Amino acid sequence: MTPTLVFDIETVPDTAGLRKLLDLPAETSDEDVARVAFHQRRQHNGSEFLPLHQHRVVAISCALREGDSFRVWTLGSPDAPEQEIIQRFYDGIEKYTPNLVSWNGGGFDLPVLHYRALVHGISAPRYWDMGDDDRDFKWNNYISRYHTRHLDLMDLLAMFNGRANAPLDEIAQLCGFPGKLGMDGSKVWDAYAHGEIDAIRDYCETDVANTHLVFLRFQLMRGMLDQGAYEREVALVRDTLAAYPGQHWQEFLHHWQP
Repeated sequence: MTPTLVFDIETVPDTAGLRKLLDLPAETSDEDVARVAFHQRRQHNGSEFLPLHQHRVVAISCALREGDSFRVWTLGSPDAPEQEIIQRFYDGIEKYTPNLVSWNGGGFDLPVLHYRALVHGISAPRYWDMGDDDRDFKWNNYISRYHTRHLDLMDLLAMFNGRANAPLDEIAQLCGFPGKLGMDGSKVWDAYAHGEIDAIRDYCETDVANTHLVFLRFQLMRGMLDQGAYEREVALVRDTLAAYPGQHWQEFLHHWQP
């Protein structure tokens, strides 16, 4: 069975790049660079959300279902440089060729990873294969919106209609799963500025756990799992998380409705 890798990224403003793009003095602090960038963006379109090429990746979390096992982890150490964690992500694809699953991965996570991989000169030939090296990838690759080697659950459930998109937090809660706990994407920069990288990594891990659980419900809905198999998969997730020591997993399980 092909491994399934659910993934999620967390980002902050690329202050080094923005210092260059905005022609700010070298001594301008990261906080001031971000403040200027947010202000200019808000003046331009009413939102502080920066263009995707102006983000920097600070965490990539994964939930891997392979063989008889399930696990959740974050790539690299808390102080690992961006280039290393992005390369680790693509190296995993190179080695295992998993089916990728995301929530809005086609609209956010993957484009950000593309831009940052380009900036760092990262190699990812398997990910970018569209049939040149492996003929199977012509009909099912990671790049095409309508292929399943990368399944963007949000995009598919909305029938590729942006007006029908739904937030992961609400869908997870409606399905009886915990949803987001204590943090959301809008709070990541403040947490990062205060040195709370561990909290960001914990939040990213709970996001992939929510996404994996919603994916299992989707697999039940589309008939890829029957009721018994679905319940076994959910039990595997619960048992795995219960064995993890992190406080965020204890809180996740506490909010998970039976």
